Amino acid sequence: MTVLVAPDKFKGSLTAREVASAVASGLADVHPEVVARTLPVADGGEGTVDAAVAAGYARVPVPARGPTGAPVTACYAVRGDTAVVELAEASGLHRLPGAPEPLTATSAGTGDVIAAAVRAGCRRIVLGVGGSACTDGGAGLLTALGARLLDSAGRELPSGGAALSRLASLDLSNVPEVDIELACDVDNPLYGPRGAAAVYGPQKGASPAEVETLDAALRHWASIAGPSFAERPGAGAAGGVGFAAMAVLGARMRPGIELLLDLLDFDEALAGASLVITGEGSLDEQTLSGKAPAGVARAAAARGIPCVAVSGRCRLSSAQLADAGISAAYALTDLEPDPARCMAEAAPLLRRLAHRVAIDYFSLSR
Repeated sequence: MTVLVAPDKFKGSLTAREVASAVASGLADVHPEVVARTLPVADGGEGTVDAAVAAGYARVPVPARGPTGAPVTACYAVRGDTAVVELAEASGLHRLPGAPEPLTATSAGTGDVIAAAVRAGCRRIVLGVGGSACTDGGAGLLTALGARLLDSAGRELPSGGAALSRLASLDLSNVPEVDIELACDVDNPLYGPRGAAAVYGPQKGASPAEVETLDAALRHWASIAGPSFAERPGAGAAGGVGFAAMAVLGARMRPGIELLLDLLDFDEALAGASLVITGEGSLDEQTLSGKAPAGVARAAAARGIPCVAVSGRCRLSSAQLADAGISAAYALTDLEPDPARCMAEAAPLLRRLAHRVAIDYFSLSR
């Protein structure tokens, strides 16, 4: 019996690799004869580089700028001429040294990482755009690749989304051609009521007044950088990085989990498996909108392989789970009702939860 264990992270508790390891150990406790293959997955957000490394890509650390411009070390993953870049590595909220800086935070560090990968010979960049700390329309990313954003006096603009309101001209003559695929699961436009500032700005520390400032600046940015792209689904991803990547760099957008499963050779990993176990910290309505467990379940169903899920908590009904291709869900809260303890003791609880999976599934399959 072969089981493929392909979970996403339990955010705040365990990485995807740690989740997979705990589940595999729990299965072995009950049925040592079971072969548990582990393949941590991600949907383009935090953990994307880790998932690629677990699948055989090499991790490459490079110097980059964080959201405030402070130096950080960020990593990308590489195999052949393909680089996997995770925006959150350099430009994520966790990179903020203190309080959020919604008006001045920059995506330049992500551009630094892409530039390093291109210099190393990578011809294809897969860019996961979750977890951004900035709302700069992707302007910082472009400047790191050689773009110049100038005001009416010919001076280069400072970093951040608010400064875009003073943009007078955009010089792209030094920007290299880069083949970029965006791993993205949001369909927000760049600006407006569903735009990057209105929907995600408050999560990045923007006050109502700052949201208005950023939204107006993004609208002006789009009028110069590519007005026809501003309304495209995903233009508002990562504070507008989706817009800059599509409008200026010609990037193509695909659902994050779909793109990542292709990169991870997921179909090959499914070969010979009689059960797939996926999961994430919270199984909820967002899961159904293209998150990793739903993508894994769809891929398993296409091969006729049953799929179950583990999670910290589950807020989906049996009917919703079934519609997503998940035949059963097991939550840490089934074992421990205290969410704080579930977070603190996630690994041992998950191992115990895997005992239930093993007992339930193998008793049914025998």
